[in-house]
Amino acid sequence: MNSVSPAPKPLRKAVLPVAGLGTRVLPATKAIPKEMLTVFDRPAIQYVVDEALAAGIEHIVFVTGRNKGAIEDYFDRAYELEDSLRLKNKAALLAELEEGLRPAGSVSFVRQQAALGLGHAVWCARDIIGNEPFAVLLPDMLMMASPSCLAQMAAQYAKVGGNLIAVEPTDTPEQYGVIDPASREGRLIRMKGMVEKPKREAAPSNLFISGRYILQPEIFGLLSSQQPGAGGEIQLTDSMARLMETQTFHALEYDGRSYDCGDKLGYLRAVAAFALANEEYSARAASVLREVLAP
Repeated sequence: MNSVSPAPKPLRKAVLPVAGLGTRVLPATKAIPKEMLTVFDRPAIQYVVDEALAAGIEHIVFVTGRNKGAIEDYFDRAYELEDSLRLKNKAALLAELEEGLRPAGSVSFVRQQAALGLGHAVWCARDIIGNEPFAVLLPDMLMMASPSCLAQMAAQYAKVGGNLIAVEPTDTPEQYGVIDPASREGRLIRMKGMVEKPKREAAPSNLFISGRYILQPEIFGLLSSQQPGAGGEIQLTDSMARLMETQTFHALEYDGRSYDCGDKLGYLRAVAAFALANEEYSARAASVLREVLAP
């Protein structure tokens, strides 16, 4: 009699590490969290939260640090502003604010007291995640995709379970962490390893790890004993490599494009791209950009 593999546990929770200082976009981030910098018409973090919600995520855990209170305030009610809009009959703006609110108890904030690396930031969320699979979304990376990048990943996770990461082709694999593929079926790739910034001629693939992960809770036990790696920090990928020894890992070459807001030119590129993709403002945004670029 053939045994049937149990269905993967539902994906309900996501971790957003937002404790970073944003030094690559100083001085803008001296007083404003980098995640709150506006990408056309809304803070960058809103795009990431919307992506998670579109994938069916029910609970979001923000891993914050010092001077990140603006993120908590943004996802809370703003009574004075709401009353002002109500009195002025600005119903559309009020409705837009209401859309951004999450139900009570569906958002948590934990503190990473020291900048010990991405792996440590994820580990800080362990008690809220518990014994469940969870997503990690790096807020520096904005994904333009429909369905959302994480929604595409969640659909594949429901089929194969295990651990899953999003990847994207690059012409410069030596600048990124790339996957080492074992086999491929369409956009889904069975992984046998990862290589951080390989020499171009030695790169096992041109598919870079683009900042979206679905991980099993066993990663927390590995993170708790993980020794510092690159940069003297606890690296998430080091524990992922250890977890790969006992659990399956797949990569999904998702249908879409990522925008790295971690530096000034990447941020500029993201602002332009999301302005051009905005249904209401696309044509006018294109006109403005042509004016700026005109000789």
